[in-house]
Amino acid sequence: MVRTAWIASILTCALGSFAQATDPKGVYVEARNCDVWTGPCFANADFNLTGKNAVMAWKIDKGSFDDVSLSGLSVVAVIAAHNTLGLDQTGPAKAVLLVDKKATSQQREALVRFAQKQGGRLLANLVRIQDTNIEITFCNCKGETCAEVDAGVARIKTRCLNNTHDKACGNETAYYPPLALNVTARPAGVIEHVFTGSGLNLNWADHERRGAYVGSFAAN
Repeated sequence: MVRTAWIASILTCALGSFAQATDPKGVYVEARNCDVWTGPCFANADFNLTGKNAVMAWKIDKGSFDDVSLSGLSVVAVIAAHNTLGLDQTGPAKAVLLVDKKATSQQREALVRFAQKQGGRLLANLVRIQDTNIEITFCNCKGETCAEVDAGVARIKTRCLNNTHDKACGNETAYYPPLALNVTARPAGVIEHVFTGSGLNLNWADHERRGAYVGSFAAN
């Protein structure tokens, strides 16, 4: 009886480890058209004036979603909100979803569901889904926040923040948390944050702002 219970315990642990290993994991990059690493006084002055637009990017290193393998695939979301992201919204946001062109039809559908789950309400109202080539790369740097996202009509390029030169008021913190779920990320500087596509009735090109996050995700 004891032996049977011991074997059952081992099988339970093994199955649990296997299920956990299939959860999507990878890297995450986000940029907004407002500072996310900032002081409260600066943030308050920008409420509902900036920060209504964002690009969110996931590169899935390994894992499955809804029993569909997404290893090696990427997906990018472009957001247009009514109010500054991170504040209460007076209406639903609109989103364009850029899906990895390498995905099969089954993987494409799973990537859409994965992004909507990670993005929550911000991705509930998809006005356009577009297949495209997506490249998400990182460079080796001390701060580990130098990244590039190239999804054609949406691009992000980030740099590490400098605790001396990037300070304005001296009270800077990660004022706005990342927009996506299950993310562990550090604030970063924005070199480039661009959207030139269709679907949102607006485009933008934002530069040299303390408005990015770079890190990893582990979805469940």
